[in-house]
Amino acid sequence: MIVEVSPSAPEAVAAELLALPYSGSQSPAFDRIDGLLGGALSRLVASGEATSEPGKAVVLHVPGGSQLAASRVAVVGVGADDDAVRTAAAAAVRSARGLGGTVVWAFDPNLTPAPATQIRALVEGVLIGGHDPARWKTTKPALRPERLVIAGADETLEAAAIRAEVVSRWTNIARQLVDGPPNEITPAGLAAAAHELLSPLGVSGQALRPAQIEELGLGALIAVGKGSVNEPRLIDIRYEGENARADQLLGLVGKAITFDTGGYFLKPQGDIVKQKADMGGGAAVIGAIGAIAELGLPIRVIGILPAAENMIGGAAFRPSDIVTTAAGLTVEITNTDAEGRLVLADALWYAQQQGATRLVDVATLTGAMRSAFGDMYTGVFANDNDWQARLVAAGTASGDHAWPMPLHRRYRRLLDSPIADIRNTSGRSFGYPIIAASFLERFVGDLPWAHLDIHSTAFLDEERDYLGKGASGAGVRLLTELATSLT
Repeated sequence: MIVEVSPSAPEAVAAELLALPYSGSQSPAFDRIDGLLGGALSRLVASGEATSEPGKAVVLHVPGGSQLAASRVAVVGVGADDDAVRTAAAAAVRSARGLGGTVVWAFDPNLTPAPATQIRALVEGVLIGGHDPARWKTTKPALRPERLVIAGADETLEAAAIRAEVVSRWTNIARQLVDGPPNEITPAGLAAAAHELLSPLGVSGQALRPAQIEELGLGALIAVGKGSVNEPRLIDIRYEGENARADQLLGLVGKAITFDTGGYFLKPQGDIVKQKADMGGGAAVIGAIGAIAELGLPIRVIGILPAAENMIGGAAFRPSDIVTTAAGLTVEITNTDAEGRLVLADALWYAQQQGATRLVDVATLTGAMRSAFGDMYTGVFANDNDWQARLVAAGTASGDHAWPMPLHRRYRRLLDSPIADIRNTSGRSFGYPIIAASFLERFVGDLPWAHLDIHSTAFLDEERDYLGKGASGAGVRLLTELATSLT
């Protein structure tokens, strides 16, 4: 979608739909347009049809002969924060489905978010809220708006709009990867997609095959992937920004289990049907590096995606197996459905060997996160308080919300094994996300490291605010904001 910021009055811009944000008080633009419509908008407010409820939209067709350049006007409820702006913008663009053409948003500088924040939230709401996941349908898709004009805004805000468009587009690319069918997004398919998407931006990469993975000693990744006919890959992608600090290499590690049956701890039917989304962390890393590269941020980033299918078969790993990780630690397998932490352990070791100075892993790791946070917040675990705070702040600034979770050394004893260095689950019925993070902590050494558990936020069971049902692109905006904060 083309995004423009224009100082022109909203009523003067030709469009299929003019969206007027309504926060409970009428803006100057609202009053002008209401006057051109003979008070029709005021009557909608007085009747209660148009309200300030975020995301509620009422569409009015403009009568012939009106001085308004738009053919329709939508009064869209908007609240007092940036998420409310995103939700309102999504409602506006959804009101224009089937129309195509242009949507105009009447910028209101008096809304609570600062102008640049409002612009950012507005663009994200339109692009992320207007995303169509139906890529695989053979029927002709409905017309969708092709152009967004933010009218009545200072042109100095254009930079914020351009940045938001880039990040939103890469968020939607990550969503397409997660929504992709597992017969297409296999480990090799994900590697091919990463290359196709990122190489035009100058991002280098390689996908290590099983023989190379074994040669490096990544025994955990090999163990998880050997039960599938679709062999594992270790996807290594690198961005070198101009004028970047030579002594800083941000390591992003994304869990990329392209389908997870649970192995011999087979998942129940209601859960297994969603397991194409278990590569949401890997998709987030691809999306974030794409956004970072397109924005040209002066930073060095390495993205590592341990990609595998966790399947049942004659070669599949079993409960009670002992696996030797790349770090040299042996792991007793107590649950084959706790495979994500195994592949991440090897990938975290590999990222360190490649010179990463700070680490973040992002993974759909534990279902218990949904019980704790619903589908709103990502949990942030870290071995460094300042690093954790930086990630939480990046989530708040980007709208990709995150919240700090505890990680205490006393949890480590729950992973003690009588026959190996460590086991992959505790066997207890409590503390799943923290214990999983404690497992990963064993493989990061002294580097600042954080773990983002996106299990509850990466794939939504129902529409929520400006996000539709299905893949959300969780992590892309947060990681891009994090990288920006390091420049």
